[in-house]
Amino acid sequence: MDEKKFLTEQFEANRARLRAVAYRMLGSTSEVDDAVQETWLRLSRSDTSAVENLGGWLTTVVARICLDILRSRKSQREEPMGPHVPEPVVDDAHGRDAEMADSVGAALLVVLETLAPAERLAFVLHDMFAVPFEEIAPIVGRTPAAARQLASRARRRVQGTPPPDADFGRQKNIVDAFLKASREGDFEGLLAVLDPDVVFRADAAAQRLGSLAEIRGATAVAETFKGRAQAAKPALVDGTLAVAVSIGGQLRIVLHLTLSGERISAVEAVADAERLGSSDVTMLT
Repeated sequence: MDEKKFLTEQFEANRARLRAVAYRMLGSTSEVDDAVQETWLRLSRSDTSAVENLGGWLTTVVARICLDILRSRKSQREEPMGPHVPEPVVDDAHGRDAEMADSVGAALLVVLETLAPAERLAFVLHDMFAVPFEEIAPIVGRTPAAARQLASRARRRVQGTPPPDADFGRQKNIVDAFLKASREGDFEGLLAVLDPDVVFRADAAAQRLGSLAEIRGATAVAETFKGRAQAAKPALVDGTLAVAVSIGGQLRIVLHLTLSGERISAVEAVADAERLGSSDVTMLT
């Protein structure tokens, strides 16, 4: 069997799954068609000889395409016409599209439209298609733990469960204490809110601003942040408590925090312009 025929057969065998993923991501049959067609084009242009799981590879590709469409949709929408409403499905010759839409439900699609693009992708891939967070993480440009948080936050929205206020207040107090100690150069204060095994990581853009790629241990991380954070403020980034630095009204860097108990166990510095531009950021006082 020649390679093109093999790829065609594998693509057709996965087409229904790809359409299901795209529909739950986009809620638009016309965009589903575009996403699936683009997936085929990328497959036909790619060397997949080293791909062990072609179905998983195709799912990843269509998910990335859908994420780009969602982010483009969000950036182009100026809100005068209101939120995007899922399109009604026009039944195909075999009834497959109508069956697919019925399995999702219009109400769920409306709720999914309220989620940030990264949240929607993490929830759809993990909760609906059992894709591991280790595979979701590189698609959304997050760590597996952060991808898990995205899905968890989306799940609460879908289920109608508000985030726990008491827990948020506790986390906010920890972040406030971290920023206060950092600004005042309070080394002991920083040690008090950092887990002994805390890990700091920085993306390539943050490294270009002077950050090290990785720092381990409370002592080293505390030394890094002592006397800094003058322009940093607590913020909600994609619905999760974080730290953001904005200079002249422009977001420059975000610190994604992982809290374990009463201490910060991980800090991820993100300065990549594309990731920052696609994030929903609300500064807190």
